[in-house]
Amino acid sequence: MGRLYDAVQSQNQMKRNFVLGRLKELKVTHSQEGQPIELLDYDELKYELVLAAFKEIDATSDANKWF
Repeated sequence: MGRLYDAVQSQNQMKRNFVLGRLKELKVTHSQEGQPIELLDYDELKYELVLAAFKEIDATSDANKWF
């Protein structure tokens, strides 16, 4: 049981590190609430990544217009 738990924890840490790395690539250092991103949990990091991704979309481009 201990090995399975360790494997899951390792996988969760890898996911968190991936999202954290993407946020750093997008030059995000703090959350919308002002906390450093290194202190956020995985779900909060995913939320911040979605917000950062929306900011990267060029709305003036014809390919990105919704209608």
